[in-house]
Amino acid sequence: MRRSTLGGSRAAVTELSFGAASIGNLYTPVAEDEASATVDAAWDAGIRYFDTAPHYGLGLSERRLGQALRERPRAEYVLSTKVGRLLVPDGAGAPDRDDLDHGFAVPATHRRVWDFSADGVRRGISASLDRLGLDRIDIAYLHDPDDHPAQALREGYPALERLRAEGTLGAIGVGMNQGAMLARFLRETDIDVVLLAGRYTLLDHTGLAEALPEAAARGRSVVIGSVFNSGLLAAPGPGATFQYEPVPAPVLERAERMRAVTERHGVPLPAAALRFPFGHPSVVSVLIGARSAAEVRRSARLWQQRVPAALWAELRAEGLLPYEVPVPPGDDRA
Repeated sequence: MRRSTLGGSRAAVTELSFGAASIGNLYTPVAEDEASATVDAAWDAGIRYFDTAPHYGLGLSERRLGQALRERPRAEYVLSTKVGRLLVPDGAGAPDRDDLDHGFAVPATHRRVWDFSADGVRRGISASLDRLGLDRIDIAYLHDPDDHPAQALREGYPALERLRAEGTLGAIGVGMNQGAMLARFLRETDIDVVLLAGRYTLLDHTGLAEALPEAAARGRSVVIGSVFNSGLLAAPGPGATFQYEPVPAPVLERAERMRAVTERHGVPLPAAALRFPFGHPSVVSVLIGARSAAEVRRSARLWQQRVPAALWAELRAEGLLPYEVPVPPGDDRA
């Protein structure tokens, strides 16, 4: 699988990457052996970029991902995690209380404490390394600094920059589900990469307003998360979710029309959704989330799907994709 170097860094990521939130028991439990098999399937599919965060399952995702990767050749893969939420033991919590208010089916043994200070960043990196049980973290992202922009810019970012200069980190960035603040970080800092979740997809092009043009102008890289918009583009229909909320009727109707177009070209809608972000030259990788080996293998098959130029042309002709939105080159193999 093709790799691209992030910005001016030495970290090179595969086009398809593995997002490990689901193996942190996102919404529902995942058994230990299934979590390990899921990472194994990603490796077998050629994926060599793996992303996690302390937030995912109160550290469970990091522990499981580290365990699954520990015996792999360390030079062959790239690992990212995130800073900004410290996990603090919650001794006052009831032993049977869960973390589902934050989306994870794990015991609520810890509290998340926002901390984008320099000390908080260093403590976060150290704690993540302990949970991962690995020798290094390749990429660190400031994670969701939406309500903490001043501290993240003035304290958190310089701490990451120092860790990069020291060689502790190979690349640094910011991960959010909005483009405006990512554009600010691109303008005001020397980050290598931004992780934009849910805002550059077949249905949501808001990342084009600021973040993607800033990345292109400055030679920085973009990783795309939530390419299915939390499920709608994977399987549109009643009960689907869009941006983690019940899907509005007009958005569902648009997704169903898109599916009709892609299927006329023999392409499943999620295959087109996976391929779409690569129309922009700054996009280097798309994260897939999976809770089972079968889900990884399905995504890998979708990734291999031929997507012809005529499909993108028809989406534009049907008014489903604006002409100013870039699309990938068509794969018109016979």
